[in-house]
Amino acid sequence: MSDTKTPEITDSHCHLDFPDFANELDQVLARAEAAGVTRMVTICTRLRQEPQVREIAETHAPVFYAAGTHPMSAAEEPMATVDELLALAKHPKFVGIGETGLDYHYTADSADVQQDSLRIHIAAARETGLPLIIHSRAADDDMARILAEEYRNGAYGCIMHCFSSSPELARAALDLGFYLSMSGIATFPKSKEIREIFAAAPLDRVLVETDAPYLAPPPHRGKRNEPAYSAHTARVGAEVFGLDYADFAARTQANFDRLFAKAASWRAAA
Repeated sequence: MSDTKTPEITDSHCHLDFPDFANELDQVLARAEAAGVTRMVTICTRLRQEPQVREIAETHAPVFYAAGTHPMSAAEEPMATVDELLALAKHPKFVGIGETGLDYHYTADSADVQQDSLRIHIAAARETGLPLIIHSRAADDDMARILAEEYRNGAYGCIMHCFSSSPELARAALDLGFYLSMSGIATFPKSKEIREIFAAAPLDRVLVETDAPYLAPPPHRGKRNEPAYSAHTARVGAEVFGLDYADFAARTQANFDRLFAKAASWRAAA
């Protein structure tokens, strides 16, 4: 019986508080469980919405959460403080700092504010020991520079969420001991370069995610994404690394447990 069991994986980044999932969360989580997705980290992107995100994690055993100020919102939200993030991190199911980062694609005019916000989140990650969750788009040089500068001020853990940037940024992150997360983008036919970046990365530094409700992988591309579909991305990941699905799933589970140690210990104690 054991070898027919669906391999377990974790959706390391989704947004279950978004309106796309209103009134359907129980069904979404049931489909995730059926697909072998035993844990999810739902991400709060505006700190004022933290209570709603926290409630989802408190209500549903497989769900953990993280909170931060998304870089695209940094100019319109109050600047986070380290103390504020440290207070949130006391919750037993709060397992990461962010998402934070830099996005110059649509919001380059707020680059200075984004960089200030990013450094505050890094300080909180360093102090709590929780992983930093990074969103990076069209800002590779500044991102690599700030991550390295801050690492010299004191080590911290980090995941480059939904990685779809350059090989150079991937290498800079990996050289700091950080992790790369594979999203539906890596499964798209045109994403050969992204798959090559992952293939060149150490296997023990790779996670999978959906970024749901965005970026659904085939065969659901163009539709609302949901945590169950991280299994489609993980199957592509297995192909990228030349592994069978169960082996790749097990490796990503071990990677998640290592980086998100608070979530792993909560599960062990539950």
